[in-house]
Amino acid sequence: MPIHRRRVLKSLAALGGASLLPDATAWAKTPRFFRIGTGSTGGTYFPIGGLIASAISSPPGSRPCDRGGSCGVPDLIAVAQSTEGSVYNVAAVSEGRLESGLSQADVAYWAYTGTGVYEEAGRLPNLRAIANLYPEALQFVVRVDSGVHRIPDLVGKRVSLDREGSGTLVDAKLVLSAWGLTPDDLEVVNYPPDHAVEEVRRGELDGFFLVAGTPTAAITDLAHDTQIRLLPINGEEADWLLDRYPFFARALVGAGTYHSVPAIETLSVGAQWMVSAEVDEELVFGITAALWHPTTRALLDGGHPKGELITFGTALNGVGVPLHRGAKRYYEERGVTVIEVEPPLEDETPPDSGEPEAEATQ
Repeated sequence: MPIHRRRVLKSLAALGGASLLPDATAWAKTPRFFRIGTGSTGGTYFPIGGLIASAISSPPGSRPCDRGGSCGVPDLIAVAQSTEGSVYNVAAVSEGRLESGLSQADVAYWAYTGTGVYEEAGRLPNLRAIANLYPEALQFVVRVDSGVHRIPDLVGKRVSLDREGSGTLVDAKLVLSAWGLTPDDLEVVNYPPDHAVEEVRRGELDGFFLVAGTPTAAITDLAHDTQIRLLPINGEEADWLLDRYPFFARALVGAGTYHSVPAIETLSVGAQWMVSAEVDEELVFGITAALWHPTTRALLDGGHPKGELITFGTALNGVGVPLHRGAKRYYEERGVTVIEVEPPLEDETPPDSGEPEAEATQ
């Protein structure tokens, strides 16, 4: 052995070098990667997905949780991935193209039961839930100079209903149907939120529809340089939607949420975190534990206004998809009574949902 190497080894021994070996070899561990499908970068899913990814990650070599380091899953590297939205996410999760994804509660329910817009496409039986996160408001944004004040005024107007594959597009069609309208009554384009915002800003679009937690970054930016209004989704038509679709809830976008925009009544759906039933139980248990670890609270509260609404007490609200066995075990160990979601019978005829057929199931 060369003399210089012997001297180094002797020095390490004198310093208690053996105790350094765990930290020195930590980087040799193989990291595990875990993607969270979100939505457009201008919506709420993307920043929320990023916060969750930070909370559950603990890359090899990270300082341990009890020493002030990450309290995520050991050796896990989670990332938020921008996607087309809910409909894309549940399909990608079910097919193994994503490890997990965020979804509107209605899309997740329809996908699992094979009802609604999934009546023809068929159900996704291996879809599982980790948690309900926060409410998402249905927001119909229009230029003040568009002359649009109510949903019926949209007839003949040029509007974006979001991309094919988004849960927003699905809900837009439901909202229009409550007023007896279809997309054919409007001049519809399917732009992602960021693109729609720019088109509204330039006056090329009268408005756009978006389902997202408020305040939504894309709308916040638009309101600072363009006069906009939000259309109310209320009255008898909203009552009809609430009676027909139990995943909807009443919501209020408060005055001042967006610059110079008064309070408006609307509806909301829950944003939920989905995963495939095939994902390892211990991994999902650890991810669920990391999501609800006390150190995650500060990350959520300080990272986004909707983060404050992600609470353990509402973790199972409105979840119409079975919990993943790892998540279920975590909640039960925390003393939560988990109500099982019964799968539909294979020969059960799906109820007539009445909503228009949507290409968004693809």
